[in-house]
Amino acid sequence: MKKGSLIGNVAVDLGIDLQRLRSGRARIVSGENIQYTELKADKGTLVVNQRIDREQLCGEVTPCSFSFDLILENPMELHHITVEVLDINDNSPSFHQHDMKLTIGESAAPGARFVLPTANDPDVGVNGLQDYNLSPNENFILKKHSNADGRKYAEMVLEKPLDREQYPSLSLKLIAVDGGTPQKSGTVNIDITVLDANDNSPVFNQSVYKSTVMENAARGTYIITVNATDADSGSNGLVYYSVSKMQGGIESIFEINKTTGVIVLLGQVDYEKSKKYEIRIEATDQGALTDSSKVIVEVIDVNDNAPVLNMMSFTSPVSEDSPPGTTIGIINVKDLDSGDNGHVACAIEESSHFKIKSNLRNYYTLVTDSVLNRERVSEYNITVVATDSGRPPLSTKRTFYLKVSDVNDNPPAFPKDVYSAFVVENNSPGVSLLTLTAQDPDENQNARISYILDVNDIGGSPISEYVSVNAESGVVHAVRSLDYEQIKHWKDSKRHMVMYSTMDSVSVCMT
Repeated sequence: MKKGSLIGNVAVDLGIDLQRLRSGRARIVSGENIQYTELKADKGTLVVNQRIDREQLCGEVTPCSFSFDLILENPMELHHITVEVLDINDNSPSFHQHDMKLTIGESAAPGARFVLPTANDPDVGVNGLQDYNLSPNENFILKKHSNADGRKYAEMVLEKPLDREQYPSLSLKLIAVDGGTPQKSGTVNIDITVLDANDNSPVFNQSVYKSTVMENAARGTYIITVNATDADSGSNGLVYYSVSKMQGGIESIFEINKTTGVIVLLGQVDYEKSKKYEIRIEATDQGALTDSSKVIVEVIDVNDNAPVLNMMSFTSPVSEDSPPGTTIGIINVKDLDSGDNGHVACAIEESSHFKIKSNLRNYYTLVTDSVLNRERVSEYNITVVATDSGRPPLSTKRTFYLKVSDVNDNPPAFPKDVYSAFVVENNSPGVSLLTLTAQDPDENQNARISYILDVNDIGGSPISEYVSVNAESGVVHAVRSLDYEQIKHWKDSKRHMVMYSTMDSVSVCMT
């Protein structure tokens, strides 16, 4: 609205007499540097004092308004007035750039998208930016979108492939329009240069390549060479090779020369972890056209793992009366290698009393091979050796401690068959005459010896009336005083000493 245009009649709206406006020295106080309105006190009207620009005053804020106060004196009165500024379509949509240049290859596939510049219209509501239009053409369509804040933008989508031979360049116009009356618009020119297509993709001469590598191969070992050709000429015919990034970790094991296609070993391969590797190789030309091929690398096993011995069960001690063939232990043998490198044989090192048998694959039974005798050998260190069939062979040794337990298979024995002793007559009762000692090679309870007198008579009287023997120590004592004239000589002709379940005896002569 022009300066002096009527905004409203405040006298009527506020119910104030014109005389009061004059006598009260009515005036407007806004506190702003710019006075957009003026009060005509003689008429009670509010008019435009300065041209109002809504976009300058409020920007994108809507509704747009400004406020001020009407003051009267004698008595003092204060009235608050708010004026709303209505938008008119006085701004056209505009682009930050007038021209946009694109370079698109004629091989671009339908569906390819190209982001276009965004127009700006400071007006609001229907007077603001409403739509985009693209000049008619055969190749592109316009896709329109809105951001979360409501701002509109557009992108150009290739619908029909470009043909450089027919149209080496295209000139299009992107038009932004608002919804005002009359409608306003802004335009940006889009100049498209169509590049010659990279019409041919690289092609590998094999879909699958095969090679082998020893698992102990050094870094840099040659694996194989792949080859792809491109029918295009010049830079479009240059091919670059790479290991597909889709295969996690494979690029740390194998490396390919990007120009020659030579594949070499970069890391270490382990047959026991992976017997075969499949490498996806990509060949790419300058236009990002690709072909792929597969390289299968089989790992050849080497004898780099020694056998592993595990004793699954072991019996110790073993009784000395165990018959030959008694099972002492069960051994499991493993070798991570394959073929002959993983074929394992077990043997016992330097032992004639034990042998090892195999009934199941990778399982061996350790058994006795002869009668055991604890009194001769009470314990054994049995060394089992597992050896594979690799070249050179690898072996593992494990020693197992076996204790032989005793059985009561030995009687006690006296070192002499006859013991002689002399005693003076009239001896004191209880005097020690001699000590008998027997030995038993068994151990613990089986070797405990008790001494007893056999039942015998001397001159019609039991021998126990003359002598006694200590059951534990074997000491022979005189029970009473002996008389030379009565008994000059006596001999126990029966062999007598006894120990638990087995016995040995001795003759005792006394003079």
